[in-house]
Amino acid sequence: MARAKQFLIILIKPSHYDDDGYVIQWFRSPIPSNSLASVYSLIDDSRRRKVLGDDVDIEIDVIDETNTVVRFDKLIRRLKAADGAMVGLVGVQSNQFPRAVDIGRKFRDAGIQVIMGGFHAAGSIAMLPQCPPEIVAAQELGISIYAGEAEGRMDEIVQAAWAGTLKPLYNLMKDLPDLSNATLPILPAKVVRKMAGAYTSFDAGRGCPFQCSFCTIINVQGRKSRHRTPDDVEAIIRTNAAQNINRFFITDDDFARNKDWEGILDRLIWLREEQGFKFKVTLQVDTLCHRLDGFIEKAARGGCARVFIGLENIDPDALAAAKKRQNKIWEYRKMLQAWKDAGVITYAGYILGFPDDTPEKIARNIEIIQREMPLDLIEFFFLTPLPGSEDHKVLHAKGVWMDPDLNKYDLNHRVTHHPIMSDAAWEKVYFDSWRQFYTPKHVETVLRRDAARGKRTSALYSSVVHFLGSILIEKVHPLECGIVRRKIRTQRRPGMKIENPLLFYPRRVAESLTSGVRWAQLFLKFRPALKRVKADESARAYTDLALSASSDEELNEMDLIQVFKGAIPRTHGAPAVAREPALP
Repeated sequence: MARAKQFLIILIKPSHYDDDGYVIQWFRSPIPSNSLASVYSLIDDSRRRKVLGDDVDIEIDVIDETNTVVRFDKLIRRLKAADGAMVGLVGVQSNQFPRAVDIGRKFRDAGIQVIMGGFHAAGSIAMLPQCPPEIVAAQELGISIYAGEAEGRMDEIVQAAWAGTLKPLYNLMKDLPDLSNATLPILPAKVVRKMAGAYTSFDAGRGCPFQCSFCTIINVQGRKSRHRTPDDVEAIIRTNAAQNINRFFITDDDFARNKDWEGILDRLIWLREEQGFKFKVTLQVDTLCHRLDGFIEKAARGGCARVFIGLENIDPDALAAAKKRQNKIWEYRKMLQAWKDAGVITYAGYILGFPDDTPEKIARNIEIIQREMPLDLIEFFFLTPLPGSEDHKVLHAKGVWMDPDLNKYDLNHRVTHHPIMSDAAWEKVYFDSWRQFYTPKHVETVLRRDAARGKRTSALYSSVVHFLGSILIEKVHPLECGIVRRKIRTQRRPGMKIENPLLFYPRRVAESLTSGVRWAQLFLKFRPALKRVKADESARAYTDLALSASSDEELNEMDLIQVFKGAIPRTHGAPAVAREPALP
């Protein structure tokens, strides 16, 4: 009997470089990649169905570079030993594009086929009149570019790669697939185990109805809700549970706008309360989700332990400029109180650098948030014109300067100029904002608010330390910070010198020890606050302005409303103070 031919596919989710040119990598990384899960499962489905014929076996390897070293020599030997081979660079975001091209170049130099997909290619092709030069340059290396979603199209890619006929460009941005009955995104357990906390991810839906100008989602996944069925979500939970994977990040940009949110949450509740499954999920939602009858209560019963909320700012003018008109600042406190009452830890993204921002305004607004909003954790971001967003398209059309180094487009670096603040002032206020919010005094307040509801105070404490340490110690955003940093001496950004091992390794030992000491110091810095809160027998009776009920009269007296009363739109439900006629 003849030996079956082997077609080897290696999928790589690239990381990106730090400011010293080393790949950002951890022994356990933070955020699982749904793109990697989706593409792996689609190719695995093609493998099971024998799309290359009965005489060809497809083998798939998965590498998430945020937690796994790409051993080029070893991989190239394996790829060349197979009867056919392809490398797929998966889910490549703008900040990962330079690293992805460097990876692709290594394999192309060895004669291996490479195809790259992800938000950078998809967003740039969707929004710009011409293909940007960095994508053209990648194509000139022989890297195929895939723009769009791959459900229902993977067989074509696999067959073309086997035949050696991959196209330079697959542009499917105008043909978004239906997700009902689509292949389920599931990664092998050995890949998930390399994530901190053994998290995995899946998308219950794609698309967002809103029009935020800084967002790429709406231009890549569309504004129409496409969603998986409750049966699909149940199958994802069950399949992962069989691998002892029980923590999930649901990657919908706004789960509250998933057209079948209630059916999905009801199924999660049934699995937990009647079938005995023990799992937790993290959701992303908008600031109006509390208006949906039963949404927060069902989310908590369905296992939601943490929720990321698109707060973005508390200045109505800034929100209007970003086309985020759905955010009603007078409802922020009520919304956050509802999540806190449900025992869910709240994260909020907060963007710094809107046109009217100044260091003084930003500091004042953070003080208002600390005093009047029961928000657990806040993540600060530079306002960034991400390729694929309307902001990027507008600045590109006007010829406004944007940093040409895509590696910096991680929301943790300034990549353009501000109309009021100097570059130095903008960068300073970014780091000052982290320090201002996470003071020992306010951290204790956050913990007391959590303990007043008898909730997960220790877990919240750990998250506080992680958030601040990511910025101050590891110099990366919390969304990128994993457990124990790894640096590979020989894998440095092209153009930057490979260091002598006699210098590199002693310094790395010193860096690692210093980092460990600083983490311990930060942990101990806030530890007395946690001890005081836990030892307080009257902790459940704690209250403050942020936890108090919001009557119309109290709402009007809030600094949040008084400061911005002139900018609050006169819409239904807005506080009365905002509807008072302006003085002549």
